[in-house]
Amino acid sequence: VDKMSFSIDYQEIIQQQYQTEEFRQILLSADPFPSQDYYDTLPLLTHLRIENTYPEPEQLAELRLALTTFLDILDFFNEEHAETYPNLTNLVSKSQNNEGRGTSDEGRGSKSEKCHCEEQSEEAKRKANSEKHQISNFQFPISNILDQINRILDDKSQIRSSASKELGRIRSAINRLKGGVERKMNQLFSQAKQSGWTADDTEVTIRDGRLVIPFRSAHKRKIQGVVHDESATGQTVYVEPVELFEMNNEIRELFYAEKREVIRILTELANQIRPHIDDFILANNLLGQIDFIRAKASFALQIGAMQCNRMEDKPHLQWEQAIHPLLFLSHQKAKKSVVPLYIKLIGNERILVISGPNAGGKSICLKTVGLLQYMFQCGLLPCAREDSEFGIFRQIMIDIGDEQSLENDLSTYTSKLLNMKYFMEHLNDHSLFLIDEMGTGTDPSIGGAIAEAVLLKIASSGAYGVVTTHYANLKLLATSEIQDPTSGIINGAMLFDTKEMKPLYQLKIGKPGSSFAIEIATSIGFPEEELRKASETIGGSQLNFDRQLQNLELEKVDVKKRSTELGVADNFLNEIIAKYQKLTDELEKSKKEILAQAKEEAHQILKDSNKLVERTIKEIRESQADKERTKAARSAIRDLRSAKQDPISRIPYPASASKSSKRSYADIIASKKESFSLTLDLRGKRADEAFMEIQRFIDDAILVSAKEVRILHGKGTGALRDVTRNYLKGRSEVKSYQDEALERGGTGVTVAILI
Repeated sequence: VDKMSFSIDYQEIIQQQYQTEEFRQILLSADPFPSQDYYDTLPLLTHLRIENTYPEPEQLAELRLALTTFLDILDFFNEEHAETYPNLTNLVSKSQNNEGRGTSDEGRGSKSEKCHCEEQSEEAKRKANSEKHQISNFQFPISNILDQINRILDDKSQIRSSASKELGRIRSAINRLKGGVERKMNQLFSQAKQSGWTADDTEVTIRDGRLVIPFRSAHKRKIQGVVHDESATGQTVYVEPVELFEMNNEIRELFYAEKREVIRILTELANQIRPHIDDFILANNLLGQIDFIRAKASFALQIGAMQCNRMEDKPHLQWEQAIHPLLFLSHQKAKKSVVPLYIKLIGNERILVISGPNAGGKSICLKTVGLLQYMFQCGLLPCAREDSEFGIFRQIMIDIGDEQSLENDLSTYTSKLLNMKYFMEHLNDHSLFLIDEMGTGTDPSIGGAIAEAVLLKIASSGAYGVVTTHYANLKLLATSEIQDPTSGIINGAMLFDTKEMKPLYQLKIGKPGSSFAIEIATSIGFPEEELRKASETIGGSQLNFDRQLQNLELEKVDVKKRSTELGVADNFLNEIIAKYQKLTDELEKSKKEILAQAKEEAHQILKDSNKLVERTIKEIRESQADKERTKAARSAIRDLRSAKQDPISRIPYPASASKSSKRSYADIIASKKESFSLTLDLRGKRADEAFMEIQRFIDDAILVSAKEVRILHGKGTGALRDVTRNYLKGRSEVKSYQDEALERGGTGVTVAILI
């Protein structure tokens, strides 16, 4: 983190963006990525380079945990995850070959084309597949050493007695002698206690690492022994019985022998590690890089940042829903929302002059530009919508705040003039500059004139920038007829609600804004008489101009909103008319088919009936009007009649069609709402099938006035997610879309908000 810095290397920046975005996706997913034991083992490994050195058991325990985490990371980026996270897989692969810090030129995208996050990096996948055997070879010495560590170190970070036969023998002898000492000590202590040589509340204790009995000082000669200590009052003396003295000496000698054997075991292990120190350092460095990327991804989740799909190696920016991250965190604690900004510095609109009321958000807008661009070029994910476009600036120059200095005898204005002088000398067409309250600190008429001259000079350098001001001449500069049309200066206004008398914190590009000083003073109860005099001094025309300008902008925003609503309603009506026409055509077609079928069947019935009648007459004649034969013939005719009634009445007109033609459109929509599901499941579908279903699903959602829908496409290769996002991006009725919450599917589900 300390080494993170502003970069102008396009390939390095986009590689860091992709790596961080992939890790953000890991954190959002349920994939079990190693999340702990990221120990820095470099000091230990550096120490072990020296011959005859060895690690302490605690250091060895940390090395074991770090190596285990490292191997778990290698296992994570296996064949399955290599395709999902190609840039992180490539980083892990490169660590095996000591190929730098993961800022290779082989990431996705190029200097001449826009990069898209969802595209798979074929180069990264190829590298991941071709270097699997290298990962395995690199993994072998670490796995081997890890087995050796586990053989000699237990779960409590203690050297196992089984680490060597000699250590096992020594510890067995120590335990045996300790048992004898304890038995003898308990015997002597019981005797002393029964004899009253010790206090009733005393117990055997330890002094200088030896078991001793606390005797009353008057009875310290009752048994032979060595005095090791006495109490502060001198009333208690701590005596080691002579019978235990030799046994304790032997135990102490065994402890020394144990320590020597432990050092021998650790030194032997260090000798096995030493030839592979470079591999271990590479593993340690990779842990640091992964932990750093994980921290950046975790921070991105905190501030709602994500990787933007469009990144180019040229100076410009065009951001959707940009948010100042610190303001976001502050408002989040207060449970308030932040008004996002749309801002662009591109082509002939390179320099934005922002005006508007105090506390209206001008400085926040300017700082948002500087901070997000700086974050982006430091490899941090910016707080802007994913379809925002980021470019690369070679330098950022900032003049914000008061830099007056008593030591250097600088006033506020002098310090600003020095900054402006530096800007004019060093800005170029790859620079981004930010100037807050340009021209303030001196006489307004002179300060405004100098500020205008400086701004025109800066504009001629081709630089990009944001300026905040209250000066009218700077506001008019962007629309001046004498201005060079290629200077790139445009106006922007922070909108203000004149009815509620409060700022809206919305940036409107294209028109200047008013400071609303009189209105704000009125809202806080400033004396009316003084405000009246001030208004007369300023002139009513100027106040009316500012007020009307702002009202026009607000009305323009309202008209645009209503136009959008009317457009949606118009599309909805057109859709209903089209469906009505289709239904009418289908009914007419069905009617014709039914009538034709009925006529055909009627003709066939008539034909069959004539044949039956003729045959019956013939039979009657041949039987000479036999009563039974005549009765049977008449019965056959009746059966034919009952079986084949009038075909038009027998073939009923479809009830649904008859009813549908009489139902109101409200009934149709109500019926649609009852059957409409807010979730569409695309899993298992082909891309072309998914596209048609998404189109039908969104059309129906708009028809039933749904505000939020979910599209379940799964994670997989990301193809269905691409189809979903690309279609939603092209629908004007879709206000926004985003990943579902982690607990409800994360990146496997897209939530769309409809207008």
